[in-house]
Amino acid sequence: MKIRTIIVEDEPLGRERIRALLKDDTDIQLIAECCDGPEAVASIEKNLPDLVFLDVQMPGMDGFAVLDTISVAHLPAIIFVTAYDHYAVRAFEVHALDYLLKSFDPDRFQAALLRAKQEIHRSRDGHWNERLAGLLEDLQARKNHLKRIVVRSADASFFFPSTRWTGSKPLTIMSISTQAANPT
Repeated sequence: MKIRTIIVEDEPLGRERIRALLKDDTDIQLIAECCDGPEAVASIEKNLPDLVFLDVQMPGMDGFAVLDTISVAHLPAIIFVTAYDHYAVRAFEVHALDYLLKSFDPDRFQAALLRAKQEIHRSRDGHWNERLAGLLEDLQARKNHLKRIVVRSADASFFFPSTRWTGSKPLTIMSISTQAANPT
């Protein structure tokens, strides 16, 4: 069974490069190309791909907003493709399989693709995987309510359990002042 793949990239040359690197791969079926976030959401929801090469910065909404918008039931394997390395940590926080920094070389691309293929084949075979487990844990955590409230001053941070304010009255902090102790 072929791996249904979507390329989401706002730059035509970027889409062309990914397409060229995928063209000879007999395991890949390219089902759509999108040039912005809203188009990506619609295409993912409609086509239900197995794999998405997803740019981070795009018109309409960025790649992270795309992932926040699509249904968890439709969440494909994600390989981020971007020119900015400062999004890498966030990409792995949303359980991306890989992160390709432009301009990546063909060997690096193939390594990311191989990893995605292996993950997709494992999930098709019914094996529980770390990516899915992590995603489910994160979704459960998002359902939980706020556990702590942090108040920061110039000198310190204070953590208060949110259970102290579970009533219907809103919490209002009028003022906080700290004074540094100066032993003299």
